[in-house]
Amino acid sequence: MAISMLDRAIYSYSDVDRLVGVRPGTSRRWLEGYSRAGRFYDPVLRESPTGSDAVTWGEMVEARLLAEFRSKDVSVQKLRPAVELLRDEFGPYPLAHARPFLDVEGRELVRVLQEQVGLDRPLQLVVVRNGQTMITEATAKFQSAVEYEGGVVGRMRPSGRTPLVVMDPAHSFGQPAIRNVRTEVLAEGYRAGSSREELADLYDLSLVEVDDAIRFELISGRSQVA
Repeated sequence: MAISMLDRAIYSYSDVDRLVGVRPGTSRRWLEGYSRAGRFYDPVLRESPTGSDAVTWGEMVEARLLAEFRSKDVSVQKLRPAVELLRDEFGPYPLAHARPFLDVEGRELVRVLQEQVGLDRPLQLVVVRNGQTMITEATAKFQSAVEYEGGVVGRMRPSGRTPLVVMDPAHSFGQPAIRNVRTEVLAEGYRAGSSREELADLYDLSLVEVDDAIRFELISGRSQVA
């Protein structure tokens, strides 16, 4: 997978909010910044606001990781200085690269950068355990959801509850799918009256795959299916 795939703009902000599981408007704040009480807060995942309504695959992936920290007590806004330094070291979309997390030297560099900016522990990407630099629980959950190609995230599972559903920027316009059949298509067919067996036969899928697609659409809140 070419690095340029990370630049492919195929999502809306509402797509990101729904697919990474955050409140509406959250991803726009992470990517475009926001104003509060007369103060402007810079984007966490972009160098500066772009004014664009389109979100790239790389930004979607990074938002997926950031979402793992959304329940922490510390604002993810405090991650910005660390992300800036990571961008200097690893290039655009540093959180979508394998090296900061899977490479021993990469993890050690992340640890040093975290200390340099004084990153709060609940937001740390790596920690030292038994003398070794390891990824944190939140980072590990993200790692379990992605697959790397050419050193960057090439595929991603939007929900751990539906492991057969994947997102791939090279297929199905990056939308959640099972073997290139979009989950929304299967859920819409089921809602329209097609049985699970009929959908499985029509799209050459197993019943387990059809069930995963329908379950995902229910989890993500896009479809109301019985």
